[in-house]
Amino acid sequence: MDASDLNVFFRPKGVAVIGASRIPGKLGYGVVNNLIEHRYNGPIYPVNPGADKILGQPAFASIQDVPNPLDLAVIVVPAAAVAGELEACGQRGVKSVIIISGGFREIGPEGAEREEQIKAIASRYRIAVLGPNCIGTIDTHTPLNTTFVTGIPNPGHIALVSQSGAIAAALIDWARGAGVGFSRIVSLGNETCITEADMLVAIAQDERTEVITAYIEGVSDGRTFLDVASAIARERPIIALKVGRSSSAMKAVASHTGALAGSEAAYNAAFHRAGVLRADKLEEMLDWARALAWQPLPRGNRVGILTNAGGPGIMALDALESYGMQLAPLSPETKTYLKKRVPAAASVGNPVDVLAGSGPATYALCLDALLADETVDAVVVIAAPQDWFAPVSLAEVVGEVGNSQLGRRKPILAAIMGLASTSDATQVLHRRRIPNFAFPERVGSTLGAMWQRKQWLDSLDTEEKLADRPTPDRAAARAIITGYRGWLPDAPRDALLNAYSIPIPPAGLAHDGKDAVRLAEEIGYPVAVKLSASRLTHKSDLGGVALDIRDETGLQAAITAMEEQVARFQASGQDIGTVEGFTVQRMEDGQVELIVGAVRDTQFGPLVMAGLGGTLVELRGDVAFALAPLSRQQADDLLDRTHAGRLLDGYRGNEPADREAAIDVILKLSQAAVDFPDIAEIEINPLIVKGKGEGATAVDTRIRVTPQDG
Repeated sequence: MDASDLNVFFRPKGVAVIGASRIPGKLGYGVVNNLIEHRYNGPIYPVNPGADKILGQPAFASIQDVPNPLDLAVIVVPAAAVAGELEACGQRGVKSVIIISGGFREIGPEGAEREEQIKAIASRYRIAVLGPNCIGTIDTHTPLNTTFVTGIPNPGHIALVSQSGAIAAALIDWARGAGVGFSRIVSLGNETCITEADMLVAIAQDERTEVITAYIEGVSDGRTFLDVASAIARERPIIALKVGRSSSAMKAVASHTGALAGSEAAYNAAFHRAGVLRADKLEEMLDWARALAWQPLPRGNRVGILTNAGGPGIMALDALESYGMQLAPLSPETKTYLKKRVPAAASVGNPVDVLAGSGPATYALCLDALLADETVDAVVVIAAPQDWFAPVSLAEVVGEVGNSQLGRRKPILAAIMGLASTSDATQVLHRRRIPNFAFPERVGSTLGAMWQRKQWLDSLDTEEKLADRPTPDRAAARAIITGYRGWLPDAPRDALLNAYSIPIPPAGLAHDGKDAVRLAEEIGYPVAVKLSASRLTHKSDLGGVALDIRDETGLQAAITAMEEQVARFQASGQDIGTVEGFTVQRMEDGQVELIVGAVRDTQFGPLVMAGLGGTLVELRGDVAFALAPLSRQQADDLLDRTHAGRLLDGYRGNEPADREAAIDVILKLSQAAVDFPDIAEIEINPLIVKGKGEGATAVDTRIRVTPQDG
């Protein structure tokens, strides 16, 4: 949908309210009242066949009677009557409609049928429909308020896109009380025609919007959302509160990758790729939005803390460090300057503690000094309640310094603590575009989000093109996959890995002990032996793996034990599928064991995982996900998001492992998942990474094929 068409929902030339009412408390009354009270300067047309006037506005019997200019209609009638009114809008030529009425898909099959009617009518007349089951739109700068919610925020630079009308209504009230301005607010409702991606594009075109916040329960099309969000985030921050974390993991999976993946992993990977900041709570989303709209991004992660009490300073420090920030070291010159200007007992280290007796003037001197110090990338100003100066006087000083030429170079966050005595101080700071927090621990996640955005923007300048992706033998790979369904047997699995040049150790399939001995002698001891059965995926869990076998005696004993295990499986009725034999494989040694995998997400496509491998991978959970395809930089970042990155670099004096070889394998596996949608799951666990320059080997691999044609 063309985003320019959606601008009508915020800057219409004329608005009709179908279902307008003269009775206070009715939704149709509230919409008309808000349009009037909040000074919409275009014509307002109440539509109600039983009224001559509503709130002083001439009323019309039907939409057909409404004169021009008219380019937006708001429908507030019972659900059963909505289709007829939408049809009338189409005949009248109205191309933009908000349906506030509920009673559609959200109530069950009957409502879903009504919604399909709406969709068909909208398609026939090419009407852009917002809703149904929404609360409408707000543009504080037009100004326009098509909702029935009491009040409107001050004009500002933060926009909200919400899939919940109740959340939007609550944030409208919060914004009014907190003195935080918004630019645009939109409630999406059931998204019958207009999706969250459509509206993100429309809001991003608003020159007054500097930050976009989004309450999301799900997205209508994962890849479209990803493309839209990625483009917008390059110009302005997007903060998403994605709810529904408790949804179950993906169905029909048997690999560790599949078990650990799920909608949350996919959304996190999508947000990470697109540069969307994911908040865990509404409070966080609003904290981050204020800071990103009002303050510059930090150049680094070094923070100066200015406080009049030790406890709050420590709270701030703990929170900052948990989000990747650290204390700035402060230059000797700054410390010397401060020492001469603060009480003798004050601390001029970091945190700078000026003690309870210091007032606004001391804060101003210290804040100036911290902002001038090149070791400081951001400053947090904390004040515990005092009985000898008003918090508002401190707010005035912080606001003045923060809006000086020096102050505008670095972010300043304030925590003038409390509530009863600090509301005026908060209003002063917010007018000066400095966010204030009731308690200092909230600055941690806020500065962490600002630093995360700075790093993402910096990565755009250094990230290489995806044109350097691996170039496998796709024709050979296609021939291998074609015709299979389920877990690939050993031979085609290894052939597929070879087609993508993923190193695997020498191996062969033995049918009995004698055959196994022959293979081991060809390969060379030590060897590993694995039971090969079509439905046995986690072999080690069921005694199907024997490692580091160094001679014929040990090999025969391992084969015998596995044959006995197979007999027990069969006697107990446990289905392990067709027993193909015993894979004899050269034993591989290395410095780090990784898990590398890919699984297909229904919304976002192939999802790549990497992290510490082994049998306890699900228990550890030390893995990270990214959307395929990956660039080399993105694969490197994927490793660094787990402890695997540190181990590969040589943890605690160990020699570095071949990180580049591990990245190569990640890229090749990622490319296989992109090339062939039929690959539902692919996993290497472990990927043995050897010493630097010595390569990496895929020791145990599972690949499940699910043809996309059903």
